[in-house]
Amino acid sequence: MKKVKLNPLADRVVVQPKEAEEKTRGGIILPDTAKEKPVEGTIVAAGPGKTADNGELIKMSVKVGDAVLYGKYSGTEVTIDGEEYLIMRESDIFAVIPS
Repeated sequence: MKKVKLNPLADRVVVQPKEAEEKTRGGIILPDTAKEKPVEGTIVAAGPGKTADNGELIKMSVKVGDAVLYGKYSGTEVTIDGEEYLIMRESDIFAVIPS
């Protein structure tokens, strides 16, 4: 896992998506247009958390290094130093995958 040169704000995280599958289970090689968007990735940077209406900081429940599942169309795609990442809110993450 590379260290990314981004510091997300509030309850945002930077996720490095898992590579899309190149082959089907039956061994058929998929062209780029047929590949499914990944829904699994690793958090490479996380903000401090969300500020509640009373000014209290609500800490993040995810951390750098967590493998996560997120919505197929969640986040904003960005390219940093030639690497693809997604920036999304913590609420866009559905689950943490236990290691």
